Amino acid sequence: MLLFAWSRIKPSGDRIMWLVIIMLMVLGLLSVYSSTSALAYKRHGGSPELFLFNQMIFLGAGFLLMLLVHSIHYKYFIKFSKPILYLSYILLFLTMFFGSNTNEAQRWLRVPIIGIKFQPSDFAKVALVLFLARELAFRQDDIKDFKKGFLPIIIHVGLTCLLIAPSNLSTSLVILSTSMVIMFIGRVSVKHIFYVGGPIFAVIALLVLLLINTPDKHLSGLGRVKTWKHRIENFSNGSDNRDVTFQNDHAKMAIATGGLIGKGPGGSIERNSLPHAYSDFIYAIFAEEYGLFGALGLMSLYLLFMYRAFRILLKSPKAFGALLAIGLSFAFIMQALIHMAISVNIVPNTGLTLPFISMGGTSILMTSIAFGLIMSVSRYVETEDSND
Repeated sequence: MLLFAWSRIKPSGDRIMWLVIIMLMVLGLLSVYSSTSALAYKRHGGSPELFLFNQMIFLGAGFLLMLLVHSIHYKYFIKFSKPILYLSYILLFLTMFFGSNTNEAQRWLRVPIIGIKFQPSDFAKVALVLFLARELAFRQDDIKDFKKGFLPIIIHVGLTCLLIAPSNLSTSLVILSTSMVIMFIGRVSVKHIFYVGGPIFAVIALLVLLLINTPDKHLSGLGRVKTWKHRIENFSNGSDNRDVTFQNDHAKMAIATGGLIGKGPGGSIERNSLPHAYSDFIYAIFAEEYGLFGALGLMSLYLLFMYRAFRILLKSPKAFGALLAIGLSFAFIMQALIHMAISVNIVPNTGLTLPFISMGGTSILMTSIAFGLIMSVSRYVETEDSND
């Protein structure tokens, strides 16, 4: 019985993708253990093993969840795509009114009784990609028609992004960009994508200009709008106030002092000064400890996973599977690249974590489900190929 169960859930599909996932998890454990010393001292009197133990539990549970999801044929998720998306709307609405407020943002929702917190935006990201893959696969005959093919899809994309944007603008933009890519691959008219995407990005550019030229006193009571303004100003113009640029300054110091080969595992100095070294800026700590070669190597792992996802896209005989795999892969790889760009000060700070590397709890479980879906497509695409 146990052998049969293991034969069902044992890792199958693209071996290189599995290797990348395992390597990311191992590197995540090392990075979290190294970067939580300051946090451990503040909260628990200097016991970083506690955070390592928690990370091991969530990564272990996530890996088992990934194995379970990947053992289920991806086609069975088609019928649940709409209910899951509608559930994400409910969770996002609840978060707007009853979510936990952290750093002026209501991103977290606490589960009653058990008290666990999670970000519904992580759930919504996966739900929307599932929905897009289903709708694009089923609407191929009318996909070039604006009313029948494009409009029923873009409405849900817009609603999801609008519900997430007030508290988590960066995730909203990642989801919007991912949706545009999926629609392009799914043969949606480029003209229709441009008609929607063009005005959206034009409005964003206009809002940026308005924010920069609006005094702070007029932005009070507008949620995180003032925070967005300060981040844009600090990135574009810099600041003489070291309290404002503290995170970016120490992130750059960590990367600069890491050199080519780094200070070695556990050798980071900036982990004791850099806020959120274990989450928002963990790539900077990784670069400090493993150097430029290590930082580029980590980036290469994500890019290699994306490359293998494109191979699935080309091999998959079913549109749903191809779009599901490439959509989820693009969403999480884009998140990783933006996180890295923040650490080296290429883009403004947005608070995005690094998948499987940053310390997390329920976010790791949600990411594991997403990667399980990707590996389900990989597994059954290879099975279908071998049967042909």
